[in-house]
Amino acid sequence: VMTEKVLNNKKNGMLVMLLLIVAYIVAVLLTVFGSIAMDNGNLIGLAMFIPGIIWIVIGWVPFLGLKVLKPQEALVLTLFGKYIGTLKDNGFYFVNPFCTAVNPAAKTKLNQSGDVKAAAAEATGMKMSLKIMTLSNNKQKINDCLGNPVEIGIAVTWRVVDTAKAVFDVDNYKEFLSLQCDAALRNIVRIYPYDVAPNVDTTGDGHADEGSLRGSSEVVAERIREEIQQRVDEAGIEIVEARITYLAYATEIAAVMLQRQQ
Repeated sequence: VMTEKVLNNKKNGMLVMLLLIVAYIVAVLLTVFGSIAMDNGNLIGLAMFIPGIIWIVIGWVPFLGLKVLKPQEALVLTLFGKYIGTLKDNGFYFVNPFCTAVNPAAKTKLNQSGDVKAAAAEATGMKMSLKIMTLSNNKQKINDCLGNPVEIGIAVTWRVVDTAKAVFDVDNYKEFLSLQCDAALRNIVRIYPYDVAPNVDTTGDGHADEGSLRGSSEVVAERIREEIQQRVDEAGIEIVEARITYLAYATEIAAVMLQRQQ
């Protein structure tokens, strides 16, 4: 299990950028004056020209270490395959220019807030969003505890709280979350009847109660949230809330159930 390491001492991007620009100006001057000195037969010109031209050729490399983060963004960094830390606060950073940003879910698009085409540019930058996001999985057809097929949909609000776990402990934390939401929903819905039914124990205390999907929606939603949270702890994800957004009998029995209720 990975442990998140936040890099708080790297907010020196502006200073480093200014120094690099100054170094480039000095390199250009050394190259120009060195070439002039060499034309005049002065050997000192060679000692000026060579360092200047070398820096002009390779001086762009340190610029790769400059990173800018906006509020609620994070960047998980590795160096030659080893996790070295996470940039997690907004600011202008300078890190080892050979560091690589990692985010397996950068280009994964789910049916949720934040996954829009306009975010494609950020996705290619491998930045992770730390904002609270809302996932709305497709409606599912599930049998309730009485065997009646019902269609149900949920909306789950979530956020990443441990970037190292999210990136390294699961293959793709967005797809992992979506899969665990579906599994948790099925597990909880199968405990309840659609409507209040006699001799049904939904709490597990051995006594019949009046719990139902329709009448106890808030209780059901909270149980779904807790079930999902247990499943995604290992991925560094916090489930803020789960809400039932759609609930109905499946179309093949909806008419029969409506007649029975009437």
